[in-house]
Amino acid sequence: MKALLVGADRLGNIPNTLENHGIKDYIHWTGRKKGMRKFDIPEEIDMIIVFYDFIEHNITEIVKQKAKQNNIPCVFSRRACSDLSRRLQDCKGCNVCLISNN
Repeated sequence: MKALLVGADRLGNIPNTLENHGIKDYIHWTGRKKGMRKFDIPEEIDMIIVFYDFIEHNITEIVKQKAKQNNIPCVFSRRACSDLSRRLQDCKGCNVCLISNN
């Protein structure tokens, strides 16, 4: 599974948390600059994770809208491994997002 991470200048231990939830590959956008509003979501993305405490506000809305248009599951989390882990665990149970541990 490949995720697009939006927000957070540094990821710290987040890659370890992602791997524990079956996300082996990711693309990271810091989400701090207005120019990022024009970026297109890469086609090979299976999930979007938005770190809402470290992002330019309008980018949050744009990413949410683009995820919905492309039918891509979107998870909103603080940039804390514990919060991310809980949100990903909750996502496993939803009908839209089935995370595999491949």
